[in-house]
Amino acid sequence: MTIDQARALLGTALGADPEALQAAFRQAVKQAHPDRSGGDAVRFHRVVEAYRLLRADLSVLPAAAPAPPAPSTEVGPARLSISPAQAVLGGELHLIDEAGRRLRIQLPPGLRGGDRLRAGETVYDILIAGDGASVVRGDDLWITLCLTPSLMDDGGRVPLETPAGPRLIWVSRAAAARGLVRLRGEGLPAARGRPAGDLFVRLETRPAADSEVRQRLRRFAAAWAA
Repeated sequence: MTIDQARALLGTALGADPEALQAAFRQAVKQAHPDRSGGDAVRFHRVVEAYRLLRADLSVLPAAAPAPPAPSTEVGPARLSISPAQAVLGGELHLIDEAGRRLRIQLPPGLRGGDRLRAGETVYDILIAGDGASVVRGDDLWITLCLTPSLMDDGGRVPLETPAGPRLIWVSRAAAARGLVRLRGEGLPAARGRPAGDLFVRLETRPAADSEVRQRLRRFAAAWAA
């Protein structure tokens, strides 16, 4: 039996794939089976022979060129940028992921840069971005505070806006001279085995207002006259 005779017997077209050949064989062998009405033992054996011949012919076809490797789909965790205030206090965050889905993420207080947070099927790497007034370094929170020249000279209690809300801090003359106030345990809160960080207040001098300059001149004049 030739290949063409085998195809004609099973009713398969040139280039039929293994699934099509299997389906044609099942149909032909069912019709030719001797136990069925109209079946014939000789035809049955020829159908089996044709199937074996075509299956063997398929097995020696030149192999298809190997498909190029698929690009790797393994990517690192997505990045989630939060503010220093969100790192300190936590809170609810709404965002739209790369698939266009709206997510509502509950941020726990005390997140650190590099922490990982799962939201749905996505794992996010936490990135804490400075907001212009404060910045997070490790466990510590850094804030820059501008003081008038008189406060830098004399010290005193000054208001400070922190991510946790406004508060008063004491600036001593020594701290003013250093340009730094350190408040222990008032940085990022303790969380997940990490200790509470410190709050560092960097002190800078802002230009004196015209009224303050006048007051200093009056004090100088009064002291000189005395």
